[in-house]
Amino acid sequence: METITSVTPALAVVTSLIAAIMILIFRRNPNIRETFSIGAGLVKFGIVCSMIPAIMQGKVVQLDILEFLPGLSIKFSVDAFGLFFGFTSSFLWIFTTLYSIGYMRSLEEHAQTRYFFSFAIAMSSAVGVAFSGNLFTLFIFYEILTVSTYPLVVHEESEEAMSAGRKYLAYLLTAGVFLLFSIATVYYYTGTTDFSFGGILAGKGVPEDLLKLLFITFMIGCTKAAFIPLHSWLPTAMIAPTPVSALLHAVAVVKAGVFTAVRIILYVYGVDLMTNTGLAIPFAYFVSFTIIVGSLFALSQDNLKLRLAYSTVSQLSYIVLGALLLTSSGMIGGIFHIASHAFGKITLFFCAGSIYVASGLKNVSELSGIGRKMPITMISFAIATLTMIGLPPGAGFISKWYLALGTIEANQLVLLFVLLISSILNAAYFLPIVYKAFFEEPNPSNMDGVKEASPFVYIPLLLTAIGSVIIFFYPDYFLQLAKLALGV
Repeated sequence: METITSVTPALAVVTSLIAAIMILIFRRNPNIRETFSIGAGLVKFGIVCSMIPAIMQGKVVQLDILEFLPGLSIKFSVDAFGLFFGFTSSFLWIFTTLYSIGYMRSLEEHAQTRYFFSFAIAMSSAVGVAFSGNLFTLFIFYEILTVSTYPLVVHEESEEAMSAGRKYLAYLLTAGVFLLFSIATVYYYTGTTDFSFGGILAGKGVPEDLLKLLFITFMIGCTKAAFIPLHSWLPTAMIAPTPVSALLHAVAVVKAGVFTAVRIILYVYGVDLMTNTGLAIPFAYFVSFTIIVGSLFALSQDNLKLRLAYSTVSQLSYIVLGALLLTSSGMIGGIFHIASHAFGKITLFFCAGSIYVASGLKNVSELSGIGRKMPITMISFAIATLTMIGLPPGAGFISKWYLALGTIEANQLVLLFVLLISSILNAAYFLPIVYKAFFEEPNPSNMDGVKEASPFVYIPLLLTAIGSVIIFFYPDYFLQLAKLALGV
């Protein structure tokens, strides 16, 4: 595989850091401050796109920054898998920024400079995770992501928000300790932490029992992926403003968690070692438990954001399940779901925020007839719902199709049954919202004077919903990246 040395990956990361500084400098001028936020998003996405031709040719874009010990360095390396996550997150960040402006201004939120500053640092660290060339670099950006999103979680500054923030840090920083232990163990046995498809642990003399223990500590380190029972920080964090929820669920934090988990499965352990140690299928059943139970939790929630949060707990494990199937179709489906879930879930959270801005409503039981008052918002919600269920023309159909094929290839019909049951549960907790919005009579006390929110709010959610449909009809770009990432 040809390697190209370039500063481009570093520029993609640094762009947001520069924007963060400018946001502070122009904190007293909101228009200029937000211009830097939007500009940084556009520039970052352009930089990411500039690497597409090389990656599509099977090349890797790399930059060594600083070596501390032999085999232990800060290093960027953009391969197809990293570009998949980096492209998705940087693209959706543009819409999240536009949406944030409309949301924060409509509600006249306090501390907007702190919000946009932390937001920029978070996106810088998310792209840093995507473009990390080794476990050590990934760990650094992974932890920066935790710290930078804390001010966003506690933005409200109420006692409930501060409690949620403490829980957020307790879970994710503790997970970081497990991740660091795992990385140190890998370095001790291999002399490197550089990613390599096929794994870096195979043939290194690591005892099998230690490999199994190490896998468990790695997965605990991936608590951002919200595996049950290490998930409760995520619903608790829904106290944050809705754009933050969208950032946490679709663009940055949880996606960094599942991205890291897949990196470990495929690029630290590798397909052969996962097969030989017998780790894959037992853990596939573990994440299947998360898929089903997360959906059951979602089914019982009246608060719309909490329903979406538990849906995320469930949907994230599809990605890891795909990797654990260790079949071509399963792994492609898992990687593809990073994008399909991102477009669908960010749309749903945008819709929840739009509803709150326009009406102040937070609960599903209060939404009767709201589709007649806010048709753009609720039609977008319905489209995103199809993605989550896995029905055409939502992008989720593509990922679930490949996941289903993967279970058949792996001869795991129980896991195929899990996919089918979970899709039925997805329909059970999403479709009643759509029905209520369009087919029930509105309650005058809830709907009086309600109309679409600011264009800054409803245009981004409409575009991300359309994006999900476009991916369904034109999936080739994401499928090709997924296949390149897997060497198939």
